Amino acid sequence: MATAEQIAAHPVIAASRPRLWQHISRDFARNRYIYLMLAPVVLYYLIFHYGPMYGALMAFQDFNITKGIWGSPWIGFENFTAFFSGAYFARLIRNTLAINVLDLLFHFPAPIILALLLNEITTPWFKRTVQTITYLPHFISIVVVVGMMVDFFARDGLVNNLLGTFGFPATPFMQRADWFWMLYVGSAIWQTIGWGSIIYLAAITNIDPTLYEAATVDGANRWQQIRHITIPGILPTIIILLVIRIGHMMSVGYEKTLLMYNPLTYETGDVISTYVYRKGVLQADYGFSAAVGLFNSVINFGLLLFADRFSKRMNQTGLF
Repeated sequence: MATAEQIAAHPVIAASRPRLWQHISRDFARNRYIYLMLAPVVLYYLIFHYGPMYGALMAFQDFNITKGIWGSPWIGFENFTAFFSGAYFARLIRNTLAINVLDLLFHFPAPIILALLLNEITTPWFKRTVQTITYLPHFISIVVVVGMMVDFFARDGLVNNLLGTFGFPATPFMQRADWFWMLYVGSAIWQTIGWGSIIYLAAITNIDPTLYEAATVDGANRWQQIRHITIPGILPTIIILLVIRIGHMMSVGYEKTLLMYNPLTYETGDVISTYVYRKGVLQADYGFSAAVGLFNSVINFGLLLFADRFSKRMNQTGLF
């Protein structure tokens, strides 16, 4: 094979080497249907995700909707300073991080545990039944889920009626600030545990079956097979999803929070995303809300890069 120096020294060899555009045109001609299938996805992201990114400029402006982005006055980092020195800054950071930490501790491992348990079920009809029951909540809208929570956790709801049979006093869970984080994370586990286990079940099916056969011959029990074969087999998948999850540590979905919280639970329910909604949509302070959103995105991006680097250093597995 000719080296780079030999190619440079011989114009004939260099001329015969296909250029980049020739390689792309040949690949496009060979896989044109795949490129056509990809085109709508690329256009979607260009129009709805990358196109609106120029709106981040509002974070550095005293934005006036009549003047637009290019006519509004520039004010530097005043919006960021106002957010950092605001009365709600500490509360927003605390609530956002608390919900995400609880989610990481309880919600993230739940689908992994369910996938490991489902993999151990040897009765096909029972396994399919459990999978169906756990998948169904994923298809229920957030509005319906929160509506069910309001009914179940009301003072005279199902949960309090059950607790009352054991002598516990009635508790208005949805009006208690100290219950907001647990209800938020608990409902997320119930709604997504089955759907989230699909990817781990798919990863388990890629493990070489001969490893289990060899372990059985060596006398390993089911727990030892899970510990030494199944978990290491799906560990790269777990790490990739964990890195992605850490990249959202400063994000909490505003839709569910808006539906769940009320003036009695603002102290623990108010998060960055709901604050951006109030300032941007309800108070029309677009520049300030853009600054808060940009700050949130930059922190998330930094956490994603840190988690990726740490994962590569520890396990040689990462996103980039």
